[in-house]
Amino acid sequence: MYQTLSTQLDNNILIVTINRPEKMNALNQQMMGELGLVIDEIYRNKDIKAAILTGSGEKAFVAGADISEFLTLSPKQGEELAKSGHVVFQRIEYSSKPIIAAVNGFALGGGCELAMACHFRIASENAKFGQPEVNLGLIPGYGGTQRLTQLVGKGKATELMMTGDMLTATEAQAWGLVNHVVKLEELLPKAIAILQKIQTKAPLAIARVVKCVNAAVDKDVDGWETEIHEFAACFATKDLQEGAEAFIQKRQANFKGE
Repeated sequence: MYQTLSTQLDNNILIVTINRPEKMNALNQQMMGELGLVIDEIYRNKDIKAAILTGSGEKAFVAGADISEFLTLSPKQGEELAKSGHVVFQRIEYSSKPIIAAVNGFALGGGCELAMACHFRIASENAKFGQPEVNLGLIPGYGGTQRLTQLVGKGKATELMMTGDMLTATEAQAWGLVNHVVKLEELLPKAIAILQKIQTKAPLAIARVVKCVNAAVDKDVDGWETEIHEFAACFATKDLQEGAEAFIQKRQANFKGE
């Protein structure tokens, strides 16, 4: 089905592997289109409860964009390219199902932006992060200026984007860009273990966590009012009843997403 991605569904977790190893998994327009399709599948397929985005091989998650595609673009075409990227990455960010990035190697430019669009990030020890677009006379165009600022703060984000420097996995964790740093062979097992834990929780509540967290950084939404509304909505669910009864009865809750 895909030429730039491979997918594997196991225990309700879809592992999406970006698969252009000859180009260090660089983003191109075909890959962006296929990412949009796989995100649609995550939204639509009830058998998919969560997803992991990772890169093929050991060197790169996504080592940037395919620069050869930029050489002939007009400003209008550049605008359209950025808008299309925003749409795909926002659908990742706003997914009611957890989507996490398992970053193996370089996550630069569009690759760093893709990782930041995920709900959170786990990195291998050899991972490196950066927004080096200024080296090409560009700036991040897929939401990187906004998400990096939200994640690490204005001063650090500005320095990183102005210098084009890269962060090691350890530095990225210290800056708040990455949640966990593990050995390369432990990367997918760690991501799967976290998602398996999340799958034991109430799925409607997980979706509301995503909505409220996104509202906290959305200038057009009142995050406080969103939290009140979503908290109240939980009381109309069978999951809340099940969770409360399980707690009182000292047993494991069996949530059904209802």
